Amino acid sequence: MPIEVTARHMDGAEAAKQYAQERSQKLMDMFPRVEHVHVILNVEKHRHEAEVVVQAKNHIHIEADEKSDDMANSIDVAFERAEKQLRKLREKITDHRVKPGEIVEKGDL
Repeated sequence: MPIEVTARHMDGAEAAKQYAQERSQKLMDMFPRVEHVHVILNVEKHRHEAEVVVQAKNHIHIEADEKSDDMANSIDVAFERAEKQLRKLREKITDHRVKPGEIVEKGDL
């Protein structure tokens, strides 16, 4: 399960890269179906931008990004958005399955 962190136009980006890898690892622990996480960190003038791209099993592709004045804040918000999308997909999949022993009525089809 590779984690890629790309930093663009950043000087001394090691702390931000380390923080993004920690958040990526937490995301992969929470959602075991995640296969690949790519975090792109970018700085333009005073704007700090973080983009999270997640690949998961069953052709799931999620993207989340955030722009703010602080890189740590941008990383946090982008990962929160990605987690929200993954949670929504996971609940959508689990809610639509018929459980063993459950009776399906004609109106439920």
